[in-house]
Amino acid sequence: MKVLFGLASLALALLPQVTAHYRWVSLINGGVTTTAFQYVRQSTNWNSPVTDVTSNDLRCNVGATTASTANVTAGSTVGFALDQAIFHPGVLNVYMSKAPSTAASYDGSGKWFKIYQISAVTNGGTSITWPTDNLATVTFKIPASTPNGQYLLRIEHIALHSASSSGGAQFYIACAQINLTGGGNGSPSPLVSIPGVYAATDPGILINIYWPIPTSYQQPGPTVWTG
Repeated sequence: MKVLFGLASLALALLPQVTAHYRWVSLINGGVTTTAFQYVRQSTNWNSPVTDVTSNDLRCNVGATTASTANVTAGSTVGFALDQAIFHPGVLNVYMSKAPSTAASYDGSGKWFKIYQISAVTNGGTSITWPTDNLATVTFKIPASTPNGQYLLRIEHIALHSASSSGGAQFYIACAQINLTGGGNGSPSPLVSIPGVYAATDPGILINIYWPIPTSYQQPGPTVWTG
């Protein structure tokens, strides 16, 4: 029965699902979902994912254009809204990178730190579930001790339905531009580069999620900095 379930799930994953692709389009700030692409950089690849973890497109997506910069208070809850709910099984990470001057002029080539994640839930090989399934919005807190300044706020959903071969994981990415005030003197860490933070062979990126059912899951990227 388990074998049949695994094969059926795999078959479903291989069906064309172009309409199931999704984009992060709006920043949520102060409990308000802002206009699409007002503060979120708009990409030029419509709803296609990034699959090359060595590409600069992994930072803010393909051809991402400059947006307006939102004023955000450290310690507040912000988030992102999608144009349609997440369909593919996968995990989620949120990163920040401080701009050397303005967020609008920043290409994301500096260092990044992770502030939030949603991983998979496993129970030793009986099942694996995905808390990001069917989410249309994701919210999280900016650590209160984050230093003031302008930042890129980056979200990614890593879809794993085709991740059993190298390059099969799909990264749905967007960056918002924020001006952070009311912050502190924290030292965000660990610091990583994007690209560079992932390898195509990382166990949370190159994985067959269907069969055999994974007994555990290793979240891609560094640990979360909480401030």
